[in-house]
Amino acid sequence: MNSQTKRAMPDRSKINVREPRQVKCWAHKFKISQDELVRLVERVGSSAAAVRKELAT
Repeated sequence: MNSQTKRAMPDRSKINVREPRQVKCWAHKFKISQDELVRLVERVGSSAAAVRKELAT
């Protein structure tokens, strides 16, 4: 496999709210609604750690 056919691994520490599958998975993981997750990401950024920290407060 060369560099043109190899897929890049997604950054699992970031939440991509443009990917419905990721939103659903992360919302389930954090036990919140998908809408709430999107609002949190807009407020604190796409870092899963930042979202987790905000939920803990």
